[in-house]
Formats: sequence, structure tokens, C-alpha cells
Amino acid sequence: MTDGFPGADGRSIEVLLVEDDPGDVLLTTEAFEHNKLRNNLHVVNDGEHAMAFLRREGEYEGSPRPDLILLDLNLPRKDGRQVLEEVKADAELRRIPIVVLTTSEADEDILRSYNLHANAYVTKPVDFDQFIRVVQQIDNFFVTVVKLPR
Repeated sequence: MTDGFPGADGRSIEVLLVEDDPGDVLLTTEAFEHNKLRNNLHVVNDGEHAMAFLRREGEYEGSPRPDLILLDLNLPRKDGRQVLEEVKADAELRRIPIVVLTTSEADEDILRSYNLHANAYVTKPVDFDQFIRVVQQIDNFFVTVVKLPR
């Protein structure tokens, strides 16, 4: 059965991970592989590359439009808050769900992220098994439960 939504017909969805910590990139990649998630994971390591990927500029000209963005807040060059603000202000991009996936548990970061229209805020667990479970739960929710716009 196909209803026009990513994942609903069993196809992969495009996920953009915006993360500058190589260890967290590796953990996320391993979590996707460990759970045999049917997603195409794309990784950029700073906010400027994230915006270029989303706008399909320069080296990202042929990049797919992500169905979901996993966004760290603390990024070089352009931080995650700026990326979140720019994406949600852009009529072409604002419908892409953004999950803030960060180490910060600060109330001000949580409040600001939601004020900037983040779809969810998740604090990264430091334990590998917990991290895998969190990524699997994000994937299950946004791929299986939620209907994403195309």
C-alpha cells in the first residue's frame, strides 16, 4: 500500500545528520546499521554545509531533499540554532521535521529550540546501547508513526 509518504510504502527515507563530532557520527551510523534501518543517512559536519545541502548548492547540487533532519546544536561556522531558524523561515524547507539531537540539557536550549519550531528535542545518551535505542525510537516514530510530507 502506498500513500505518498516516505516510509509508508516500505521505501527508504532520506535523513540528514548535522553533526561535527566524529564519534557521534560513528555512533549514529552504527545505530542505523545495527537496527538495519531502511534509511539513506547523509552527514554534514557544520551548519554552513547543512544549509548548502538543503538548498542543493555547490557540491550538494544533486543531493536529495531530506525527509528528516537530525541536528546538533553546537556546530562550527553556523550553529544548530541558526540552522533551525533558517530552515523554519524558508518556505521550501520548513516542512522538513527537525529533531534536535544534542548533549545539552539546558532549559534555555530546549525552550529556544521549540520556539524556533523544532519538532523534537532529544538529549544524546552517552551509553552506546541507550544511544542505539534513542535513534531507533526516532526512526520508528518518524518512519512508522508519523506521516511526513513529500
